[in-house]
Amino acid sequence: MEQAVLTSSYLGPVSYYTVLSNFDSILIEQYDSYHKQTYRNRCRILGANGPLDLIIPVVKKSGEKVMMKDVRIDYSTNWQNIHWRSLFSAYNSSPFFEFFYDLFVPFYENRWDFLLDYNLELMNLVAEILQLKTAVHFTGKFTSYSEEVFDLRDLISPKRITQINNKPVEFVPYTQTFHEKFDFIPDLSIVDLLFNCGNTAEMIIRENKIQTI
Repeated sequence: MEQAVLTSSYLGPVSYYTVLSNFDSILIEQYDSYHKQTYRNRCRILGANGPLDLIIPVVKKSGEKVMMKDVRIDYSTNWQNIHWRSLFSAYNSSPFFEFFYDLFVPFYENRWDFLLDYNLELMNLVAEILQLKTAVHFTGKFTSYSEEVFDLRDLISPKRITQINNKPVEFVPYTQTFHEKFDFIPDLSIVDLLFNCGNTAEMIIRENKIQTI
């Protein structure tokens, strides 16, 4: 497949990386208006009490429209410590948490001014772990796209089951932390797959099925 366009995502869900693995090139939209309650600043993990959303606070005045490229991270609360403690609590007992531990720690100790930059560096790390060769570029302006580019902006959302061309992504199940308490929960953050499956995460990503025709 050729090219698709996606929004930026904080430790995006498995469907996000399934899309990345299926295209030769991806455009990350940076000129869209920032919206709350999206994966732009949140990820969904599996904690002891069920799915849990981790949300990055951003600097934004009520009612003000801001382009994604201009959204700044708000450090007035210690959200990094909260997120890392939540990740540690959720996945410390998972098979591969210790293997990836050192790679993710810097993202909860260092600071990035802009959400877009933070998300991109995390995405590059995950893509490297998964050995994805997809070329990633930023959009040059906000525009509509022809049929040659799959416009998947906002199709991957925490508010609904991910569907592409009106067909849901078919996820390969894997053993999750707390599997004895919950049935398999698909499309959590990519870290759920990495911490639980390690080297087999790449294979699972490529076996997930999306319908683009």
